[in-house]
Amino acid sequence: LILIGGFVQLLAGFLAFRKYDHLGGAAFLTFSALWSHLVDIGAGNSEGFTAGSIAFLVLNAFLIILASSFNVVLLCMTLAMELLTICFLLFTLENLPLPFEIVVLIIFSIICFYGATASLANCMFGKDLMMMGPPLFTVESSKKDTEDPPPCVCPKSHCTSGLRTIADLLNTGAVCGVPTDTVYALAASCKHPEAIEKVYRIKDRPQEKPICIFISNLDQLRAASPPISPLLWEFMENVYPGGIGCIIQKGEWLKKLGVGAGYSRVGTQDSIMIRVPDLTVLVHLIDMTGPLAITSANPSGEVDSTHHDMVISRLGHKLEGVLCDGESDEVVASTVVNCTKIDESGITIVREGCIPAVKVMQIFESVKNR
Repeated sequence: LILIGGFVQLLAGFLAFRKYDHLGGAAFLTFSALWSHLVDIGAGNSEGFTAGSIAFLVLNAFLIILASSFNVVLLCMTLAMELLTICFLLFTLENLPLPFEIVVLIIFSIICFYGATASLANCMFGKDLMMMGPPLFTVESSKKDTEDPPPCVCPKSHCTSGLRTIADLLNTGAVCGVPTDTVYALAASCKHPEAIEKVYRIKDRPQEKPICIFISNLDQLRAASPPISPLLWEFMENVYPGGIGCIIQKGEWLKKLGVGAGYSRVGTQDSIMIRVPDLTVLVHLIDMTGPLAITSANPSGEVDSTHHDMVISRLGHKLEGVLCDGESDEVVASTVVNCTKIDESGITIVREGCIPAVKVMQIFESVKNR
């Protein structure tokens, strides 16, 4: 029975640690050590048991102090365990009245049973169905009750209101950080060339480096009727949506796509990179704003941002908003493919990113052979 009692206490301590209840786990593990220590009595080593029990009394006194700042049930359990240890010491001296021992064991059993039942019920149903009692002492924190507000608007991506907030900002000419299917990016509406210019200033991006555009689906591109060959259409149908951006010939058809006044600020004079992202929240955002001018959300020359916290800490003071979506799907940007001469000489890899160049060429060869 002694060994079973020690095992039960050990199991309770393990479960408490699994629930990140470090104080409860430490208490139960300590109790299991004492429970197992009772074997010394059965072995006739009463002197060793006495010395160990006195050490436990001191250790348990610290647990009592800690438990007083946790909850009433744990405090009562540590107090009962202290009393029970005293009973064990009296037992070794053969000076323990039987009724007193029975009463202490009953009290300890009741507290343990209630504590275990309450913890299990509250954990299963996610609410306080059985009271554990408030802490007797609370430690006041010297930290501020509230954290400093973020430097810009930072709504959550899973909230419709958050998506609308960022869309409204973009539609009024703001620059915002947004998640993509690769890394986080800075976004500006193609209807506002001044916002695209602001992107360059925010990143310290060289003016000779072009900015690409994101659209929500390939049907938008078809509706603009660009002069695209059947081979290029077939290739884009195989890579969109996804982490591959295609550079194609620029033209007036971009204005039909909804680029508008930002025509001269996206791409180069002759070409434009277009990508359809494979991220639902970003696709919905583009449906609300029209095509977006996109570039990675990091100061020029530095590593990409793979979490919204990185965007906020690095560029948040220069942005109007950041759409928070947690960790990015990739740690590197998209792969860029030059398709301007796809019919004459095929495609060339401008930048290898999250999609390996070998895979891109395999897709192209497959499409070309068909």
